[in-house]
Amino acid sequence: MSISPSSLNDVDAADSDLVRRAQAGDARAFDSLVTRYRGKVYGMCYHLVQNEQDAWDLAQEAFIKAWRALSSFKGDASFYTWIYRIAHNSTYDWLRKRKIEGAGEFDDERQAGVAAGAETVPKGEHRPDEALKNRELGTRIQQAIDQLSPDHRTAILLREVEGFSYEEIAQIMESSMGTVMSRLFYARKKLQELLKDAYENA
Repeated sequence: MSISPSSLNDVDAADSDLVRRAQAGDARAFDSLVTRYRGKVYGMCYHLVQNEQDAWDLAQEAFIKAWRALSSFKGDASFYTWIYRIAHNSTYDWLRKRKIEGAGEFDDERQAGVAAGAETVPKGEHRPDEALKNRELGTRIQQAIDQLSPDHRTAILLREVEGFSYEEIAQIMESSMGTVMSRLFYARKKLQELLKDAYENA
């Protein structure tokens, strides 16, 4: 199978270029954006709904909504942030319809003054001979994250896994910076409590 020059160019094209072409009706340019971000969007959806098929459906729905709304994208945020916000909102709509609520609800606004960079779970490098222990710890960490409410789970994943800035997280979650900071503080504090024994025995 041959690959066209335009397809090769799409691999290295900037998001802004692909968006501009897609807005002009180039479906192949939008397909390149889908290919670039579908894994990350799926991952975010999966962490919230905990079901592979539902996560793929929600990720697909997010990209369909993005395609339909592409003409309204002004580039104020990156396409990456924009598609995450669409996926986030679609997933939350899905959760609300099924009345799925996370445990440990928390008043974000009351805690908005808490330092965002507060110390959380200890970090450190492990030797190769501790690989099994690391896998077990990874499972414990995932189980702990699953116990957070959807809002707190989203905040911690966007920050610690995806590496979004506080401002980008606020845009994705459509909330204030103070709310993002408090959600991150609470999520980190909760994880530290849930994983305390795991790190003490490490």
